[in-house]
Amino acid sequence: MQIKKTICPYDCPTSCGLLVETDGKKIFKVTGDENHPATNGLICKKMRKYEKSIHSQDRILTPLKRIGKKGEGRFKPITWDEAVEEITIKWKKIIKEQGPSAILPVYYSGVMSVIQRNCGDALFNKMGACSLVKTLCSSAKGAGYNSVMGTTGALDPRELKDSDYYIVWGSNMKATRIQTMPELINARKQGKKVVLIEVYSKPMEKYCDQVVLIKPGTDGAVARAMMNVMVEENLQDEEFLLENTIGYKDFKETLTNYTPEWAEKITGISKETITNLAREYAKAKAPAIILGSGNSRYTNGGMTVRLITILSIFTGAIKYSGGGLCGTSPSSQSYIDKNVIARNDFRTNKARMVNINQVSSALNDEINPIKSIFVYASNPVCSISNQNKMIKGLLRDDLFTVVHERFMTDTAKYADIVLPATFSVEQTDVYTSYGYCTLATAKKIINPPGECKSDWDMFRLLAKSMGYQDDYFDKTEEEIFEELLEKSLKDVKTISEEDKAILKQGGSISTPFANHMDIKTKSGKIQITNDEMEERIPRYIENSSQDYPLNLVAVPSCETLNSIFLERKDIVEKRGKVTLKVNPKDAKSRNIEDRDEIICFNDLGEVGFIVEVTDTVAQGAVVAEGVYNMDFSINGRLVNALHDDRLSDIGEATTLNSNTVDIKKA
Repeated sequence: MQIKKTICPYDCPTSCGLLVETDGKKIFKVTGDENHPATNGLICKKMRKYEKSIHSQDRILTPLKRIGKKGEGRFKPITWDEAVEEITIKWKKIIKEQGPSAILPVYYSGVMSVIQRNCGDALFNKMGACSLVKTLCSSAKGAGYNSVMGTTGALDPRELKDSDYYIVWGSNMKATRIQTMPELINARKQGKKVVLIEVYSKPMEKYCDQVVLIKPGTDGAVARAMMNVMVEENLQDEEFLLENTIGYKDFKETLTNYTPEWAEKITGISKETITNLAREYAKAKAPAIILGSGNSRYTNGGMTVRLITILSIFTGAIKYSGGGLCGTSPSSQSYIDKNVIARNDFRTNKARMVNINQVSSALNDEINPIKSIFVYASNPVCSISNQNKMIKGLLRDDLFTVVHERFMTDTAKYADIVLPATFSVEQTDVYTSYGYCTLATAKKIINPPGECKSDWDMFRLLAKSMGYQDDYFDKTEEEIFEELLEKSLKDVKTISEEDKAILKQGGSISTPFANHMDIKTKSGKIQITNDEMEERIPRYIENSSQDYPLNLVAVPSCETLNSIFLERKDIVEKRGKVTLKVNPKDAKSRNIEDRDEIICFNDLGEVGFIVEVTDTVAQGAVVAEGVYNMDFSINGRLVNALHDDRLSDIGEATTLNSNTVDIKKA
């Protein structure tokens, strides 16, 4: 029996270090790697039983061909040769008759590593197929932050130990930043205050000293009003702002009318609470705002993040260790050259761009029809907006759908061909982290079962069958792994030779924290105003939505991760049917009681839920926690059936939290 190091491959800011117990054929146990520089052995409960997923009896082990109607999930086994031949014959015909832009790859965060996640781009670039705009999660958040700070690194969570005041703003850290929780717990033991600003407070409230429930989509109003108080009471760091920013004077003049009284009417937060928050924040030397992604998933999401980012520097907090914003990329340097894998140089045509949030619309585009969709590392039926339109598109007789998967997901059921996929321990890869200054690699530990193939090996097969002769498609995983590290790290001076050796062997290293006062913008100054933005001077913009009385908010679950782990019966059965959390006042006005079965509806559709009545939800909001599969739905639809595919103000991100609904008894 051996202990091997590996990395969690899923969509989490940490890229956790894991230790697996193995005999070289099977994984018996998974624990946290105590020597990992960020996790120190702390991993979520989902990954503690990773071996249950890896060795599940429900895994797809051979290529499958549909024999029933689309959506029925009836298939027969075929060989890889048969599958590859059918796929590439279809593709060649589509390219000849409609052109390569009629072929659409769809992938996202099922695998977050560099090689396996990005290698499909090389094939589809070579083919000239659609290029997917991958902004499903938090690109509005990144765009809002970057408009102010450029590529300046934000706080690494390990720096929070030096903070002296904390605002956890729209972040269920228990589900998304579990490794940061010890810092928060230790801070409170030291007498430091933690404030939670949230639409739904239950997961985090016991870890905070004060809970502030906010009306969805109004976070920017709170940030503006807090800065209004600071200016009125001269609590901002005027000298710092004049010296280190662009546009402070212009922005300052706009704050006059954005009073706590104004914000109270918009946000549902009392003017006294807003005023006290501003004073407490300004009094602290090194306050930290731990920013989640949910408050960027609105039509005003990018502007909201601009305002919160400006608030984070308004008192000069970034001058001090632990002060500033945590929740966007903490590194201002990219250590891995992803183009070694994605090969943008393979493309010879101008790509047709399809935003991942609008795949459902693309599948129903009659003017420029998509004729084939290739899904990998994704489950769009459960996770992309406008489920009804998505299913309508997937049901088209003239759409050829291929899904590379480990389990028979709700999306796989609509496939014409299903290809069996691997787990992270069955392949070699490089892992960057979007939440910490770390870098990691993981070598293949066991062989995949049956005929499962990694993304890399699958796309090599398809490329050869398409007739592509580039040397790139001849390389093994180990060869491309070595090439990626060699080309990426050759001239990097900030990583020692010792750390480079760790990466080549398989392991994790820490990279340098950013200098937060080394502002990575064109001017070298913080851009409170930005001439390149449509809105030069940041202002409060109302969230726009449909004309229904309740704001539907999707929040993460500690039990699952997006639609991953839905194969684990021990998890999903414990969670039960889909639930909707409703404020007592909103429930009472509709004669709805706890555990009632209800219908939640808007112009896009109707979804059945079991109600949970709780005062941890802001009045006027309803909350859906986590992603489910159809087996646990009540009326055959999931919450994304109520999500419009509009994009955010900047960053082209999802606006899934902008949707409004009403509810009634079933």
